[in-house]
Amino acid sequence: MAEFAHLEVDGAVGTIRLERPPMNALSKQLQEEIRACAREAAERADVRAVVVYGGEKVFAAGADIKELAAMSHVDMTARARGLTSSLTAVAEIPKPTVAAITGYALGGGYELALCCDRRIAGDNVKVGQPEILLGIIPGAGGTQRLARLVGPARAKEIIYSGRFVNAEEALAIGMVDQLVPPDEVYATARSWAERFAEGPALALAAAKKAIDGGLDGDLHSGLNLESELFAALFATEDRAAGMESFLANGPGKATFTGS
Repeated sequence: MAEFAHLEVDGAVGTIRLERPPMNALSKQLQEEIRACAREAAERADVRAVVVYGGEKVFAAGADIKELAAMSHVDMTARARGLTSSLTAVAEIPKPTVAAITGYALGGGYELALCCDRRIAGDNVKVGQPEILLGIIPGAGGTQRLARLVGPARAKEIIYSGRFVNAEEALAIGMVDQLVPPDEVYATARSWAERFAEGPALALAAAKKAIDGGLDGDLHSGLNLESELFAALFATEDRAAGMESFLANGPGKATFTGS
C-alpha cells in the first residue's frame, strides 16, 4: 500500500497526489511510489490525462537531504539512475500531463514538474534548482530538461547560482506556463487536463512521442519519426471518425473512442 503518493481517478483525469508532509521531500520511497503511480496512469484506459499535484501548500521542495547526507559515493552510484528513472516515468506517460504547482517546486520537485507537458503555478510560487548550494548538481534530469526548456545560458545561470526564481520571472522565461491565484492552481490544471479527456488518445500519444522523441536527435531523424507516427494513425478508428465528422459537420465535432 502506497504511503506518500497516490493516483486518484475522476472523470478520465488521473491525479498523482504527493502526500509527504510538510514539504513533500522526495525520499527514495516517494520516488518509487511516483514511479508506480506513473506506470498505473500510463496503463489505465480510463485515465486520459494526468495532473501531478503536491497539495494546497507545496508542490515539492526538493530531495530528502537527511537521506542524501547519509549516502556514500558507492550508495549514490547504485541509486542515481533509479532516481532519474523514477521521475522519467512521469515524462513517459503517453497522455497529456500537467504539474499543478503551489508554494515551492525546488530541486527534485522542480525536476518532477519538468517531466510534465505543462506547468500551471500559483502567482506566489518559487521554483529553482538549488542543488549547487549543497555542493552537488541536479541529478534527476534538471541539467537536461531545464536547458531544453529555457536554453542553455539561462539554465546555467539558474543552476550555477542555485537561486529561487519567483513566479513572474519563471513565467517570463518559460519555467512555468501559466500563473493563477494560489487557490485556483489545481482547478485550473484539472480544467486543462479535462480538455483531452475525450480526445483521440492514440493521436495525442503520437504527438507527444513525436515532439519528445524529436528533441533528442537531429531534424532529419525527427521528421522520419513524425512520418512513421503520422502514417500509423491511419490504422485507427479515431482517424476515420475524425475525418468523416469533418467532411459531414466541419471541424471539432468528432466523437473519439481512443481506438
